[in-house]
Amino acid sequence: MEGVTFRTRTAVVGGALGYQMRRAAAARANECGLQILNLPQLAARLAGGFVTPVTVEQLDLAVQRALDEGGFVELEGVRHLPGMTRAVSRTLRKLWDADFRIETGAAGGVRIRELALIEERVRRHLPTSMMPPRDLRDAALARTRHAARLVGRVTIERLSFIAPNWRPLIEGLVERVPVEWHAPIQAETDWFSGSVVRLEASGHEPVTTAVSCADPRHEVVESLRWARQLIASGKAHPQEIAIASAGTTAWDDHFYASTADAGLRLHFVHGIPALATRDGQRAAALADVLLHGLSQLRVRRLVSLCRGEGGALDELPQGWLSSIPRGAGLAQLEDWRRAISNTILGNASLAALQGAIPILETLARGIAAAQEASDLLLRGRSAQLWQAALRAGPPDAVEFALQNARFPSENDAADSIAWCAARDLASAPRPYTRLLGLTNRGWPRRSAEDSIFPNHVLSASEFDVDPTAKADRRHFEAIIAGATCEVVLSRSRRSAQGSRVGRSPLLQDRPEVPLSRARVPEHAWNEADRLMARPADAATVGRIRSANTCWTSWHEEGLTTYDAQFSADHPAIRRAIDRVQSATSLRRMLQDPMGFVWRYALGWRTPQEREQPLSIAPDAFGKLVHELLRRAVDSLEPRPGYARASDHEIEDALKDAARVVREAWPLEGPVPPSLLWKNTVDYAASLALVGLLRKEITETTTRSWTEVPFGQPESFVAERELPWDATVPVSVPNTPIRLRGTIDRLDLRTAPAAVRVTDYKTSEPPRNAARITIGRGSELQRALYGLACRQLLPGDPQIVARLLYLRGEQSAHSLQDLDGAIEQIGAFVNVVVAMLMRGTAVPGPNSFERTNDLRLALPASPGYQRRKRLAFGKASESIARLWSSE
Repeated sequence: MEGVTFRTRTAVVGGALGYQMRRAAAARANECGLQILNLPQLAARLAGGFVTPVTVEQLDLAVQRALDEGGFVELEGVRHLPGMTRAVSRTLRKLWDADFRIETGAAGGVRIRELALIEERVRRHLPTSMMPPRDLRDAALARTRHAARLVGRVTIERLSFIAPNWRPLIEGLVERVPVEWHAPIQAETDWFSGSVVRLEASGHEPVTTAVSCADPRHEVVESLRWARQLIASGKAHPQEIAIASAGTTAWDDHFYASTADAGLRLHFVHGIPALATRDGQRAAALADVLLHGLSQLRVRRLVSLCRGEGGALDELPQGWLSSIPRGAGLAQLEDWRRAISNTILGNASLAALQGAIPILETLARGIAAAQEASDLLLRGRSAQLWQAALRAGPPDAVEFALQNARFPSENDAADSIAWCAARDLASAPRPYTRLLGLTNRGWPRRSAEDSIFPNHVLSASEFDVDPTAKADRRHFEAIIAGATCEVVLSRSRRSAQGSRVGRSPLLQDRPEVPLSRARVPEHAWNEADRLMARPADAATVGRIRSANTCWTSWHEEGLTTYDAQFSADHPAIRRAIDRVQSATSLRRMLQDPMGFVWRYALGWRTPQEREQPLSIAPDAFGKLVHELLRRAVDSLEPRPGYARASDHEIEDALKDAARVVREAWPLEGPVPPSLLWKNTVDYAASLALVGLLRKEITETTTRSWTEVPFGQPESFVAERELPWDATVPVSVPNTPIRLRGTIDRLDLRTAPAAVRVTDYKTSEPPRNAARITIGRGSELQRALYGLACRQLLPGDPQIVARLLYLRGEQSAHSLQDLDGAIEQIGAFVNVVVAMLMRGTAVPGPNSFERTNDLRLALPASPGYQRRKRLAFGKASESIARLWSSE
């Protein structure tokens, strides 16, 4: 504009918060011609051209390349360790800040000479326009004659410490332009020859309170309550409130998780944890697959996060993973190939699934393919994060790098509550301040030895010009002096790990108010906190009212609707009883009526293990043995026939069955790693061989079957010859129960007619195995197998039902009285059905044991079982006799 002269002025600030707040203040005041810079930027402005200060990311990359060149003595064995790049970068920054010239101390030892070599390589690997601090300062000093035009009047605002490296530059500017330092009382200004304006405390002291909380999470809750109260009462605006600590790590996740629920704008000055964002989770999912191997769970997570980002996964059909059996472990690339091939064979329209193979091949190469996998799958911020994590250390440590990575905060500091480290807040204090973590170990923090230059190599006093403990004390004093209205000093009584922690020496003798985690707050930080503080309001919420009634009912001795009591003749119970029962569901009904209602009336299921286990569950092992038996016998029938087969033929058939199962099961469900899985199958085959060699068949008219189905739906189609029509209904006499299942082994003789059914057991035989009839409802299979034979086979064949234990001392135990056992099961069933239809379900004798997979659904406190024992006993009087029978 004509007639208007802009005078260049420069404000030098420190820290990210100081920079953002000064920019906001300049914009609000319409300050034209003002440059807001930090010290490295000020030097770069004077140096001219396209010179820029070295960034943390570029320094880490240059250090990593310098270490990769090798040629060290003491550092050679550790140069590839996780964190080495960051440690060297940290030491170099300390040396540069202290204006310590490594080359002058090179004669002091091997370690110093090696770091001097690294510094030389770093200079070579940095971009041409990027300079280390000392070089940048020297370049700026050479051009201070242009300071009046380039920077104008300089004001250093609220810096409490200026590193020795920058002091010659400031002194050089004092000779050329007016330089004024608005310094806190704690600032070290003895070396400064310019004008110093001390920032004195305001006329009235802020209200200062010291409080103690239970743990770091409780500190976060109390901080949000405090901030919300200030805003709601009109005492403060968000931009006037700050929450800070010497280090932020212990509180970051709690703040990030809580602020969305609180509805407060919180600015993370140091950035939000990258892994708390979707972009961070994409990188984490890729790292999980590359470092820990292929598994269906990991691949599904990676696909769900990365699809739609413009990567290679977008070229695959929509929902392609839905065609892969969800329960399959798929821990090896070959498993994925076979699973995809089997899927395409079953449905030719899914041929495009072959496009997933190259992606899976890249992932199967592990962390060595980190760059290639990133190019295939990651885009945008997630790709940038991945590259930064790879630069921070060796690829094997990428998970640790991702844990420390951060993204810029989504809110602006100028209109938000600030959550930051003390060093940031010291350069831009706010009227209302809450300081967290004032414990004996948290503030001030202890100054540890430098990892590259410990004291025996180089004394810390020579290069660590601003030790951590000293800086923490100075920042604390600067923050307190800058807070004009209210200061809350907070500490935890226990750490996040539960150990006791003491008071910080900075608290001195200030009286402390202990805050209980369960206290009623003056102002709630979210809706749940409000309802917890106001029971009358909480009672109007249906779910809370129901939960409170449930809790109260659990503490009563009598049975209530919260103790599996329901209306008589309930339709859900009727449906559960009318469904065709398996031996498993019938056993659950007789042994645990309450569990039967949960599983088959309400549809509750226990979570299944989807990660690769080291062993398979006992019931899965039993199914494995049965699968081997079925495949072996099926391959022997009808020729040469199991009864006529030699031992050698049986062993060959079992070997073929084991080979098929070893390859097929990983495509259907989670199995142990390959070596353990092979040993598991071999052990199961050894048990199966025991059962197969124990034929006990002499008649040539005898045929054998394994896994013989009965009671199947009308849509069932048999793929082999069976001794009967498997769709014919089977029922327990004089009860409403219909049955279905498969018989482990059936030997049928035609002349004279006789049948023997065998229930294989892979467990050790109990001591009283010969006396067991139905085992209190736990041993139903052989009786039910015999019942199926009686109802499905023509005529009236002789029936032998037996248990055959394959482990330990192999023993067979036949049921002495099949008709008596069936009659006992029928009586047992009718008693339980009548109880359920009356609207009562009781836990069984073993419901509260850890082996019960539905134990999680019962109250955790053992007091519940003690209080309800008499009431449950009275309700189950009719079946107590059956539970005590063998």
